[in-house]
Amino acid sequence: MRVPLKHYLLASDFDQTLSFNDSGHVLSELLGVRGFEQKVSGLARSNLVQQGGELAYLIRHDPDFRGVRREHLLETGRRVRLRAALPALVDFLERGLDGYRFSFCVVSAAPREVVVSALAGIVPPERIYGTEFDHDPESGEVRAITRVPAGYGKVAVLDELAQRLGVGADRIIYVGDGSSDVHVMLHVNNADGFTIAVSENSQLARIAKSTVLSDSAFSILVPVLDQVLGMRSSEIRAVFESNGLMLHDWERARTDRVLIRETAMPEPA
Repeated sequence: MRVPLKHYLLASDFDQTLSFNDSGHVLSELLGVRGFEQKVSGLARSNLVQQGGELAYLIRHDPDFRGVRREHLLETGRRVRLRAALPALVDFLERGLDGYRFSFCVVSAAPREVVVSALAGIVPPERIYGTEFDHDPESGEVRAITRVPAGYGKVAVLDELAQRLGVGADRIIYVGDGSSDVHVMLHVNNADGFTIAVSENSQLARIAKSTVLSDSAFSILVPVLDQVLGMRSSEIRAVFESNGLMLHDWERARTDRVLIRETAMPEPA
């Protein structure tokens, strides 16, 4: 009797998770807009938009971004620098392993046109979920925001995907890099899924079940193979080698961040 494959949904953020660049920075450079970081920080302090949705808000409401058209978003995607071995990662997940099947999707608050353009030929457009705009049919300019997968928006997309694919909540793996991923990581953890951080963001460090720091996108498979599938180190290295890669340096470590202050000693009894 054939044993059914264990099916996992692996969803990843895009900006600084699969790429080195932030889409907002790249679009700002393309348009000649200065002070993008300051604009984002101002929105964060005002709590006007959910974390991760700042670029969408600026495109729609900031005078410096007025006139952004679809062609600008597509060109931005072409200029984004992707992490190494991303095609190898997607190919591996597409093929799966003996007994395991993976569905890979990208869920990002970045404009969908940017992500689709950046991942052209690597990830099919139907597996990419990003901020969606309504464009003026004549000028092509953005005239409205129709959906922003940021904060709880990412949770909604992930739940929709899991239901559509028939994947249990405990078979969801989410990969992210920043504060905008906190809500979705908490959601995945609460349902016994698995979360991976790819940065040293202090908020994620307390939430993610694993943290991987590497320039290679393929690195996210280390905790997946190790902690989710329970493979031995030698087997994990063999997976890398079979995909034309070498796991050259793997430092298994946990860092405890501790703050200790002196207090008055109690009087002896």
